[in-house]
Amino acid sequence: MAMKFAIPTEELQFRATRSGGPGGQHVNTSSTRVEVRWSVAMSPSLTDRQRERLLRRLGSRIDRNGVLRVVAAARRSQYQNRQAALERLQEIVEGALTEPKPRKQTTVSRAARRARLEAKRRRAATKRDRRQVDPDD
Repeated sequence: MAMKFAIPTEELQFRATRSGGPGGQHVNTSSTRVEVRWSVAMSPSLTDRQRERLLRRLGSRIDRNGVLRVVAAARRSQYQNRQAALERLQEIVEGALTEPKPRKQTTVSRAARRARLEAKRRRAATKRDRRQVDPDD
């Protein structure tokens, strides 16, 4: 189950820039691309354990200053891109904070072991039957 973690809006920094790619005059004049930055290293809303887990699990996405950056530029309006960036940031953080369930060690059933060994015997017999026959025998 995913752990719900709310990132306080005061800790987020937003920056709007011009989107790249096709789109004609609208793209060239409006700043619809949104970048959201959140300092994982300096966030007061994280416990030390959460901070350590985020830094470990999101190491490739966090810069050397401990800032997680998410960009959204797919939508046509700044508002929609801002919402998309916030949703993506939330998903990334919740995913990283979710602890995996501990693995329950199981044993292979007797029937499965027997079936595996029987399949090996059949395969060995098939290969044995394909060998050239020695004329001396």
